[in-house]
Amino acid sequence: MMGINETLGQYSELLMLSAAFVYLVAFVAFAWDMAASSKTLRAIDARAAADATERNRERTPAMAGGGGVERPVAPEGTGPDGHVQADTVPREDLRYTNARRRAARIGVSLTTLAWVIHAAAVVSRGIAAARVPWGNMYEFCTTGALIVAGVFLLSLIRRDLRFLGTFVVGLVLIMLCAATMAFRTPVAHLIPALQSYWLVIHVSVAVFSSALFTLSFCMSALQLLQSRREAAIAEGRTPRMSFLARVPTALTLENGAYRINAVGFVFWTFTLMAGAIWAEHAWGRYWGWDPKEVWTFVIWTVYAGYLHARATRGWTGTRAAWLSIVGYLCVIINFTLVNTVFNGLHSYSGL
Repeated sequence: MMGINETLGQYSELLMLSAAFVYLVAFVAFAWDMAASSKTLRAIDARAAADATERNRERTPAMAGGGGVERPVAPEGTGPDGHVQADTVPREDLRYTNARRRAARIGVSLTTLAWVIHAAAVVSRGIAAARVPWGNMYEFCTTGALIVAGVFLLSLIRRDLRFLGTFVVGLVLIMLCAATMAFRTPVAHLIPALQSYWLVIHVSVAVFSSALFTLSFCMSALQLLQSRREAAIAEGRTPRMSFLARVPTALTLENGAYRINAVGFVFWTFTLMAGAIWAEHAWGRYWGWDPKEVWTFVIWTVYAGYLHARATRGWTGTRAAWLSIVGYLCVIINFTLVNTVFNGLHSYSGL
């Protein structure tokens, strides 16, 4: 067994802190992009609300005559829910426009730079320990944050998801802060139970699927906010969160979250199966009702219920968004409380 390189481990921690600082600047850039032109966006929301009120008033007699109420049509320059039909917001298919969103571009560039530094920190940690860098809570957290940021950057190649930048980079910062302040662990060898090639297979897929669930969580949270904004405009009220005019419609967010959750569910299913096979190799049984095993199955059940309810039972809108959020909360519980509070065969926090 190769020795521990403590000096390289210290450099890894310095690189991790540097990455966190660059992520912080990127977070500010994305937030600035969301807040830019707020006065114009508030004026557009106010105009859309006023026009919706006027149209509803004009169509009230039609109800008495049996003609029904037509769906309000947004004013010129906006979409059906008061969205700006300009290059400053994502298209409904989430393709890029010709907008010159300088702050967003800076945010993407800084996130890319932070990711490179972050990757160097994770790789140097693995080299320092002479193994894969996910053997304890610190390494789970830092590697997970790296995958979350990487999946976000990869998704930007084909879709304009820059409106998620504030939320995704914010979650990455929270994960790095938790790793540095709550889960900091010196470089060390793996405990015997983790010295298996299944660690590479099982944990890497679990981290990747968790990264997908993180993106869908951000989209579902934005969907709830956007739904309230759209409802306010339809009722003739001026919504408060004008920055949401830069975000796609609630329906677009819901469809995007559903597709991401579907892919994440496939990888989580493989995580569950790989964990069972590894358990049989390590302990001679596929299932033993260990807290980690139970919560892994709980997560699988919640997301299976989400996909089934939305596809076959008509659970759309806010109900689907809340179910997606509940699934991600189960992921957080599995990663934090189950690893640090519950005693079991999977108590590998290193704390």
